[in-house]
Amino acid sequence: MLAPLRLRDFRLLWTGMAVSLLGDGIYVVAVAFQAYAIDNDPGALALVGFAWTGGMVLFLIVGGMVADRQPRRRVMMAADAARGIVLAVLGGLSVTGALQLWMLVVLAAFYGAGEAFFGPAFSALIPELVPDEQLVAANSIEGGVRPVASQVLGPAVGGVLVATIGPGGGFLVDAGTFAVSLGCLAALHVVEVPSPSPVGALREIRAGFAYVRSQTWLWATVVMASVSLLVFFGPEEVLVPFIVKNRFGGTAGDFGAVLACAGLGNVAGSVVMGRRRLPRRPVTVMYACWGLGILPLALYAAATETWHLMPLAFLIGCGMSAGLIIWMTLMQTRVPRELRGRANSVDWFVSIGLTPISFALTAPVSAAIGIDATFVVGALAASTVTFLMLFLLPGLRERREVGAEAGV
Repeated sequence: MLAPLRLRDFRLLWTGMAVSLLGDGIYVVAVAFQAYAIDNDPGALALVGFAWTGGMVLFLIVGGMVADRQPRRRVMMAADAARGIVLAVLGGLSVTGALQLWMLVVLAAFYGAGEAFFGPAFSALIPELVPDEQLVAANSIEGGVRPVASQVLGPAVGGVLVATIGPGGGFLVDAGTFAVSLGCLAALHVVEVPSPSPVGALREIRAGFAYVRSQTWLWATVVMASVSLLVFFGPEEVLVPFIVKNRFGGTAGDFGAVLACAGLGNVAGSVVMGRRRLPRRPVTVMYACWGLGILPLALYAAATETWHLMPLAFLIGCGMSAGLIIWMTLMQTRVPRELRGRANSVDWFVSIGLTPISFALTAPVSAAIGIDATFVVGALAASTVTFLMLFLLPGLRERREVGAEAGV
């Protein structure tokens, strides 16, 4: 599982990523408590989440095209620099007491736009650094490092920082982590040649969509993810910190502990997958992981104390991570190199395309039917959509064992 870490560029990439992901964990806690400090209502954080995901969705397709036409390392460096500046401005405004909700919303949108350029370039760069036979291991390392940094250590540190020096201090620390990531990217030795295309940008974008439409396993999964995240993402991101703070009387540290348990679940799922070969029926196993992994969200409705959320968050993280590692490996091995950036951007664009709406609906829906009912309906709806897609869509579920892929 650790073989890819022997590769200098991969090791350097993940050193920088681990540090910036640590900052991301701090950001999740800081932005939630900053929004509720300005306006203690789920609608405030929902508005910030809408702006963040909306900014990402708007620029994802362009980000994928840029990742296929420009050196991916430089695209990632520019995205890191932009997000670091946004966080520095956000932290400065918060520390001085000048931050207002509309400013937080605007800056969150810029932050999401930066992610739109970074994500597709990062996903497309990994196969350039790692041999095919080590891709499952590399994705398992990502699935382990990412949650440890962004969901275990980051939220724990963020909870302490927010409780002691406030959300503004958390934003400034997060800005510093992007400087570290930028330095590591600058030190990579990977040689990339831009791939200018004789066709126009719009034709390149259409080619990316056309490829996705031609692959049942690909378009079906991103559509399923889009619908599932519509009913799942907003309630998890908005309502969990709200009930920790207002129903259970918890602090930023308590919310960080819940996120940390989800991160540990991600690590567990990554370790399990990293020690195994790619499943013989990868799409079927992937859908099963996601369809079952989302169900513990419904049990959030039965929680009466913060610690009740922790084992449930662990189970959700475990299922989501196991399925995601299979998905990343399929994307890296089945998609042609020249289309990886665009295919990843289409994946992100469609998958998270409805998350701004999820954020926008969370507050009114929870006000109408209650927070507990929102958790139950979201979990059951997401799981049902996943299994219906798997069993009813022709050509999606493998009818026989799939041959060896990615050298496994």
